[in-house]
Amino acid sequence: MLYQREITGQDVRTIIDTRAYNDEDGEPSQYSRELALGTESNQDAIDAEIEATSQHWSLMRMPFVDRNILRLAVYEIVYEDGMPASVAINEAVELAKAYGGDDSPKFVNGVLGRIAEIRGAAVDNLVVGDEPAEPGSDANDREGV
Repeated sequence: MLYQREITGQDVRTIIDTRAYNDEDGEPSQYSRELALGTESNQDAIDAEIEATSQHWSLMRMPFVDRNILRLAVYEIVYEDGMPASVAINEAVELAKAYGGDDSPKFVNGVLGRIAEIRGAAVDNLVVGDEPAEPGSDANDREGV
Protein backbone atom coordinates (compact mmCIF):
# COMPACT_ATOMS: atom_id res chain seq x y z
CA MET A 1 0.00 0.00 0.00
CA LEU A 2 2.90 2.36 0.72
CA TYR A 3 4.48 1.61 -2.63
CA GLN A 4 1.14 2.05 -4.37
CA ARG A 5 0.62 5.33 -2.53
CA GLU A 6 3.87 6.64 -3.87
CA ILE A 7 3.17 5.51 -7.43
CA THR A 8 -0.46 6.68 -7.63
CA GLY A 9 -0.47 9.64 -5.27
CA GLN A 10 -3.49 8.26 -3.41
CA ASP A 11 -3.37 8.26 0.36
CA VAL A 12 -3.40 4.94 2.22
CA ARG A 13 -6.93 5.49 3.59
CA THR A 14 -8.27 5.90 0.03
CA ILE A 15 -6.40 2.79 -1.14
CA ILE A 16 -7.93 0.82 1.73
CA ASP A 17 -11.45 2.25 1.44
CA THR A 18 -11.66 1.75 -2.33
CA ARG A 19 -9.96 -1.66 -2.14
CA ALA A 20 -7.47 -0.38 -4.72
CA TYR A 21 -4.70 -2.56 -3.28
CA ASN A 22 -3.54 -5.74 -4.95
CA ASP A 23 -5.55 -8.44 -3.23
CA GLU A 24 -3.82 -11.30 -5.02
CA ASP A 25 -2.68 -12.59 -1.62
CA GLY A 26 -6.00 -11.78 0.03
CA GLU A 27 -7.23 -8.78 1.92
CA PRO A 28 -4.58 -6.98 4.00
CA SER A 29 -4.79 -7.76 7.70
CA GLN A 30 -5.86 -5.13 10.19
CA TYR A 31 -2.26 -4.98 11.43
CA SER A 32 -0.98 -4.35 7.88
CA ARG A 33 -3.47 -1.53 7.50
CA GLU A 34 -2.44 -0.01 10.82
CA LEU A 35 1.24 -0.18 9.85
CA ALA A 36 0.60 1.49 6.49
CA LEU A 37 -1.56 4.21 8.04
CA GLY A 38 0.91 4.79 10.88
CA THR A 39 3.84 4.98 8.49
CA GLU A 40 1.98 7.48 6.33
CA SER A 41 0.96 9.59 9.36
CA ASN A 42 4.54 9.83 10.58
CA GLN A 43 6.25 9.99 7.21
CA ASP A 44 7.92 13.38 7.65
CA ALA A 45 9.69 12.32 10.86
CA ILE A 46 10.49 8.88 9.42
CA ASP A 47 11.93 10.38 6.24
CA ALA A 48 14.06 12.79 8.28
CA GLU A 49 15.46 9.87 10.29
CA ILE A 50 16.27 7.89 7.13
CA GLU A 51 17.89 10.89 5.42
CA ALA A 52 20.01 11.66 8.48
CA THR A 53 21.24 8.07 8.59
CA SER A 54 21.69 7.06 4.94
CA GLN A 55 24.98 8.76 4.23
CA HIS A 56 25.36 10.17 0.73
CA TRP A 57 21.89 9.02 -0.34
CA SER A 58 18.93 11.35 -0.44
CA LEU A 59 15.61 9.64 0.11
CA MET A 60 14.31 10.57 -3.33
CA ARG A 61 17.33 8.96 -5.05
CA MET A 62 16.53 5.61 -3.45
CA PRO A 63 14.47 3.15 -5.43
CA PHE A 64 10.75 3.23 -4.52
CA VAL A 65 10.85 -0.27 -3.05
CA ASP A 66 13.84 0.36 -0.81
CA ARG A 67 12.48 3.71 0.33
CA ASN A 68 9.14 2.25 1.38
CA ILE A 69 10.65 -0.80 3.06
CA LEU A 70 12.84 1.56 5.09
CA ARG A 71 9.85 3.73 5.99
CA LEU A 72 7.85 0.78 7.23
CA ALA A 73 10.72 -0.63 9.30
CA VAL A 74 11.57 2.75 10.83
CA TYR A 75 7.93 3.15 11.79
CA GLU A 76 8.03 -0.22 13.53
CA ILE A 77 11.32 0.55 15.31
CA VAL A 78 10.32 4.03 16.46
CA TYR A 79 6.54 3.90 16.97
CA GLU A 80 5.53 0.29 17.62
CA ASP A 81 5.87 -0.51 21.32
CA GLY A 82 7.24 -3.93 21.95
CA MET A 83 8.63 -4.38 18.44
CA PRO A 84 12.26 -5.47 18.78
CA ALA A 85 14.45 -3.60 16.31
CA SER A 86 16.06 -6.86 15.24
CA VAL A 87 12.66 -8.27 14.20
CA ALA A 88 11.76 -5.16 12.20
CA ILE A 89 15.17 -5.17 10.53
CA ASN A 90 15.07 -8.87 9.68
CA GLU A 91 11.59 -8.54 8.17
CA ALA A 92 12.69 -5.50 6.15
CA VAL A 93 15.72 -7.37 4.83
CA GLU A 94 13.47 -10.27 3.79
CA LEU A 95 11.18 -7.82 1.95
CA ALA A 96 14.23 -6.29 0.26
CA LYS A 97 15.38 -9.75 -0.85
CA ALA A 98 11.95 -10.52 -2.29
CA TYR A 99 11.11 -7.19 -3.92
CA GLY A 100 14.27 -5.10 -4.18
CA GLY A 101 17.36 -5.25 -6.31
CA ASP A 102 20.56 -7.16 -5.71
CA ASP A 103 21.99 -4.53 -3.36
CA SER A 104 18.74 -3.79 -1.53
CA PRO A 105 19.09 -6.25 1.38
CA LYS A 106 22.55 -4.96 2.35
CA PHE A 107 21.49 -1.33 1.93
CA VAL A 108 18.31 -1.77 3.99
CA ASN A 109 20.20 -3.70 6.67
CA GLY A 110 22.91 -1.04 6.90
CA VAL A 111 20.55 1.93 7.18
CA LEU A 112 18.25 0.24 9.68
CA GLY A 113 21.13 -1.17 11.69
CA ARG A 114 22.58 2.31 12.03
CA ILE A 115 19.19 3.75 13.08
CA ALA A 116 18.77 1.02 15.70
CA GLU A 117 22.32 1.56 16.94
CA ILE A 118 21.78 5.33 17.26
CA ARG A 119 18.56 4.70 19.17
CA GLY A 120 20.30 2.23 21.45
CA ALA A 121 18.19 -0.73 20.35
CA ALA A 122 19.59 -4.21 20.70
CA VAL A 123 20.31 -5.84 17.37
CA ASP A 124 21.82 -9.29 17.06
CA ASN A 125 23.22 -10.96 13.95
CA LEU A 126 23.09 -7.80 11.90
CA VAL A 127 25.72 -5.74 10.15
CA VAL A 128 25.53 -2.72 12.42
CA GLY A 129 27.79 0.25 12.03
CA ASP A 130 29.01 -0.52 8.52
CA GLU A 131 28.19 2.04 5.92
CA PRO A 132 25.19 0.75 3.99
CA ALA A 133 25.80 -0.39 0.48
CA GLU A 134 24.59 2.02 -2.09
CA PRO A 135 21.35 0.88 -3.65
CA GLY A 136 23.50 -0.08 -6.61
CA SER A 137 24.31 1.00 -10.07
CA ASP A 138 21.04 -0.59 -11.13
CA ALA A 139 19.08 1.86 -8.96
CA ASN A 140 17.75 3.77 -11.94
CA ASP A 141 16.60 0.51 -13.51
CA ARG A 142 14.74 -0.40 -10.32
CA GLU A 143 12.89 2.92 -9.94
CA GLY A 144 9.77 1.45 -11.48
CA VAL A 145 9.87 -1.86 -9.60
